[in-house]
Amino acid sequence: MSEENKHKRRPHYSGTHPKSYREKYKELNPDKYQDTIQKVISKGSTPAGMHLSIMVDEILDGLMIQPGMKGCDCTFGYGGHSEAMLKALKGEGHLVSLDIDPIESVKSEQRLRSLGYGSEIFAVEHLNFAQINEAADKYGKFDFVLADLGVSSMQIDNPDRGFSYKLEGPLDLRMDPQKGKTAAERLRELTEPALAALLQEYSDEPYADQIAAVISRYRKKGQKIETTKQLRAAVEEALSFLPKKEYQDAVKKSCARVFQALRIDVNGEFDSLYMLLEKLPDVLVPGGRVAILTFHSGEDRLVKRAFRDCLRGGLYEDVTKDVIRPTAQECARNPRARSTKLRIAVRA
Repeated sequence: MSEENKHKRRPHYSGTHPKSYREKYKELNPDKYQDTIQKVISKGSTPAGMHLSIMVDEILDGLMIQPGMKGCDCTFGYGGHSEAMLKALKGEGHLVSLDIDPIESVKSEQRLRSLGYGSEIFAVEHLNFAQINEAADKYGKFDFVLADLGVSSMQIDNPDRGFSYKLEGPLDLRMDPQKGKTAAERLRELTEPALAALLQEYSDEPYADQIAAVISRYRKKGQKIETTKQLRAAVEEALSFLPKKEYQDAVKKSCARVFQALRIDVNGEFDSLYMLLEKLPDVLVPGGRVAILTFHSGEDRLVKRAFRDCLRGGLYEDVTKDVIRPTAQECARNPRARSTKLRIAVRA
């Protein structure tokens, strides 16, 4: 029997249900185990290795995609939004999807290719969305653009990527693990004041000074913070002064904010967003529409301000006056949608 045809045993796990990422072999094979996938989703969870696209209907309504149009998905991810936009094109037009993650973008492209979307209607480029002008130079200006600024669930759920404080893994947090410094490396070089300022600016962390002080003390003592668990322990120690009834909830929220701030720093997300917002008017045709999904207040403030300034400057003819939020039904089905805000602008 050849190596390819040998039966591969499923991962062994203790108990009746798999707990770790690698043990969830059914969730990691969504095409093969649809019943399991639907059960997980129905319980308000996201299957391991998958991403549930957020506000798909609202995005399609806002972008008004018609067959024959040309569009750009700035954040390809699992490909759910790209797939929905390709369906709206009905075989006419073109979509280019951008992503800097060399691991997940390959899987997502293969999945969409298997659905019949060939190069004549669909392309994938390994570009940061700040480089959208390069895509426009290659494919022409766009009738519609989408930027989903959230982290893909596949990245969060894979402990090897280090995006979640809930899972033990290396403190990495890079969207492209082949480039740049890891979060662990950044923690080693940031001074205490610089770290506190970073936590305040990127995540509005109320205990930024206390957390920065503990991490600085760890470094002086030679204690390493190289894993997600070690960083969580530092946050727990920094918040140990809080009353017992407040402590657990505060630790959870601060951990989420600390990981968010480090992720933004490691990947230069705010700089990339500034560049995207600056370049958008030049890559859209007159009447072209852009939709941006944000997941925290810092991002939303930047988008709101940029849209407003471009409206006043005559670059946009219309922008959403009120932010669009996901429905209660979607939030129940996908809790990761709760913090989402959608804004849309139309090129003059």
